[in-house]
Parts: sequence; structure tokens; C-alpha cells
Amino acid sequence: MLKKGLLTVAVVAFIVTGSIGGLQAGTDMADTLMMKNDYPHKKSIVTFTHKKHSEEYGAKCGDCHHDADNKPLNDLKMGDDVQKCIECHKKPGEVPKELKKEWKDKKVKKKEKDRLSREFHAEALHDNCRDCHKKHNKKTKTKDAPTTCAKCHPKKG
Repeated sequence: MLKKGLLTVAVVAFIVTGSIGGLQAGTDMADTLMMKNDYPHKKSIVTFTHKKHSEEYGAKCGDCHHDADNKPLNDLKMGDDVQKCIECHKKPGEVPKELKKEWKDKKVKKKEKDRLSREFHAEALHDNCRDCHKKHNKKTKTKDAPTTCAKCHPKKG
């Protein structure tokens, strides 16, 4: 009987310790992220201050992370696994000039152009970041949040 009781205590302790360890591991998130992928970049890589955006600026996960229908993923918590942007926005870089001209010649509507352009990785990120930064600047009547290339993409050194 004593052996059975000890075994039960050991199993419960193992489960509890494993659960706590799993929670800890799930909350690890780098303070800053290099927004890079395997494709060539025309400008320097953006260093995104994840911790600062979430803690100091009060950004919620769903402000940046969204599903395939562009709906915010508001149920995410710090440290949850998320896909990298490039996994859905698969076309590297920005919309090529030739394609923009083709859309113009075919009189593609703005809503459709916006949807098509977000297939391009850089366009999707730029839209997401700049839109949020512009809203912040308007709300605070400042220019604190960067909206120009050089502020996020410092010159390569």
C-alpha cells in the first residue's frame, strides 16, 4: 500500500513539474526579433522590439498577428507558437513595378490590389507596421512611431 501511495505522489509530482516547466517554456519570447527570412533584402533588416511593443506600448498579439482571413488572433498569449509572416505572405519583397502597371492597365480595383499586394512579404509587413504607427501618431498628435524607410531600416554599415 505504501509503495502504491509513493508511486501516486511521484506521478503527480512529475505531472505538476512537467506542466509548470511547459508553461515556462511557452512564455519565452525574445525581447527583440530580427525580421529576416531567407530572401535577399534591398534594405537593412528591421529589428522589432517585441517586448517594448507589448509591454510599454500596450500592443496586443492580435494587433500584429492575424489568421488567413486577416482577423486578429486575440487569443494568443506571449510565447505561443505563431507562424512566421513569410509562411502566408510567400512572395518575397514588394510588388514589382511591372505588376503594378499591369494592375493599373487592367483597372484592378483598389480592394483587389490591396489583397494581391499583401501576398508579397514586404508589402504585408509595411502595411501592418505603417498603419499602426500612423494611427499611433494621429492619436498622440506626435511623430513618435516611425513611418519612413530609414527609421526602421537603418543604413547598412
